[in-house]
Amino acid sequence: MTNKYFTEEHNLFRKSLQDFLQKEVVPHIDKWEKTGTIERFIWKKFGDMGYFGLRYPEKYGGLDLDLFYTVIFLEELQKINSGGFAAAMWAHEFLAMTHLNKEGDDRIKEKYLAPSISGDKIGALAITEPFGGSDVAGMKSTAVKKDDHYLLNGSKTFITNGVYADYIVVAAKTNPEEKHRGMSIFVVDSDTPGIEATKLDKLGWRASDTAELSFTDVKIPLENLMGEEGKGFAYIMQHFALERLIMGINAHARMEYAMDYAIQYMSERKAFGKTINQFQVLRHKIADIASELEMLKAFNYEIAKQLDDGEYVVKEASMSKMLSTKLADQAIYECLQILGGYGYMEDYPMARLLRDSRLGPIGGGTSEILKEIIAKTVVDGKEYKPAVK
Repeated sequence: MTNKYFTEEHNLFRKSLQDFLQKEVVPHIDKWEKTGTIERFIWKKFGDMGYFGLRYPEKYGGLDLDLFYTVIFLEELQKINSGGFAAAMWAHEFLAMTHLNKEGDDRIKEKYLAPSISGDKIGALAITEPFGGSDVAGMKSTAVKKDDHYLLNGSKTFITNGVYADYIVVAAKTNPEEKHRGMSIFVVDSDTPGIEATKLDKLGWRASDTAELSFTDVKIPLENLMGEEGKGFAYIMQHFALERLIMGINAHARMEYAMDYAIQYMSERKAFGKTINQFQVLRHKIADIASELEMLKAFNYEIAKQLDDGEYVVKEASMSKMLSTKLADQAIYECLQILGGYGYMEDYPMARLLRDSRLGPIGGGTSEILKEIIAKTVVDGKEYKPAVK
C-alpha cells in the first residue's frame, strides 16, 4: 500500500531523517523533557538540513517538495518519543510558517519566512484565547488602527513556542463590532514592548514551551498586516485542514511506535515458561491495534494525496484527527497494559507516550467540535468550500 504514495526518493529521505534524529536529537530528549527547554542549536541544524523548507518556495530557501515528505517528517518525529519536541518543530513549520507563506507579502517572507526556513528564527501561531477555546469567531483580542500602526490588546493561551519564539503570527479583531468578518492576521516581533509570555505547566508535551501571552498596547506596524484586513477568520479556516491532518498523521505514527515497542517487548518477556507473545489474549490485542492502524494510515495517506492535489478536505481532515487521536489513545493504553508494571515506569517509553498522546483529542479543535463539523456535512448536507482563493 505504501508504495502507492512513497517513491524511492521518499524512502531515502526517511532513512536520512531517521539517522539525523538518532544522532542529533535523541541524545538530548531526556534533558529537554526535564527542563522544558529545547536548545536553539537544534533549530539551526534542522534548518541546515532543509527540514523546515519541505513545502516552501525555493525563492526563500525552501525545497518545494510534495506533501509526502511532510508526512514522513511528521511520522519520524513521533517515533523518538517526545510529543513536545515534535510539536515545537511542526507548530513552527506548519502553523506559523504556513500563514507567512500564504498571506505574507514579499517583505514579510524575506524578513520572517526565509530565516524560519534556515532555522534562524522560531515562530508561533497565536489564535486560541483563555475563554474562547475552539470558538475562534468569539475572539476578544483587538488590533485598532491608529496613525501608522495597529494597537494590539488581549491575550492568547496554549501557544506552542510562545515563550521562545522570535515572532508571533497573531489573530485579532480589527473591527470589534463584527464577529468573524472583523478579524485580521498580523506578524509581530516577540520583543515588541507590551508582550508578556507566561510558561504553562502541562501533563504532557513536556519538552515544548507552551505559553499564555498577554498584549498590552502593542504597536504593530501597518505593513505587518498579512493579507487583507477583515479576512483573518477565512485565512485561519483555510489552514485548519492541514493542521488537523497533521494531528491525524501524528496519531497514527505514535500508535505504530507503541505497537512496535509492545511487540518487541512481548517477544522478550517470559511468563509461565514462555514468551508472552504466545498468549492469545495479548496476540489479539495486537491484532486489533494493527488492523485499526492500517485503516488509519490508508485513510490519512489518501487525504494527504487529495490535499496535495489542491482539494479542500475539511470534512476528511476532521475525520482523520477525530478518529486517529481516539484510536491512538486507546492503542497506547493497551500497549502500556501489555508491559504491565514496566509500562508505568518512566524508564520505559509508554508512560510519556500516554501523556503526550492525550493532547491529541484536545489540541487543534477538540473531538467534540470536530464531530459537529462532521455532523453538519453528513446530517445537514452542508458543503464546506474554500473561503479564500
